[in-house]
Amino acid sequence: MNAARVDFQSMPWVELAPGAREKRVAHGEGVLRLVEFSPPFTENDWCVKGHNGYVLDGQLSIQFDNRVETLHAGDGILIQTGQANAHKAIVQQPVLLLLIERSDPGEP
Repeated sequence: MNAARVDFQSMPWVELAPGAREKRVAHGEGVLRLVEFSPPFTENDWCVKGHNGYVLDGQLSIQFDNRVETLHAGDGILIQTGQANAHKAIVQQPVLLLLIERSDPGEP
């Protein structure tokens, strides 16, 4: 991909799990993801991946070991990789996120 523009409008949604879907573009070592969560999405396992992004619409709570942080439209997301930052999404209403991540060699 050499173009600067990512046309998310023309891309199909890919279902990840009940209540979770995404549009993903990989470029070099980076991945740009448009992600939508809505009930009944439930995250069963603790995520240890890092996430950087922006809440475009809605609200999302993130459970960490000793606290819960609630993010609203307009908030940024900065979660570092590692067990010390293990987290789970708590989805009580639809939320749309733009995430910028490093590509994972084990993912398509």
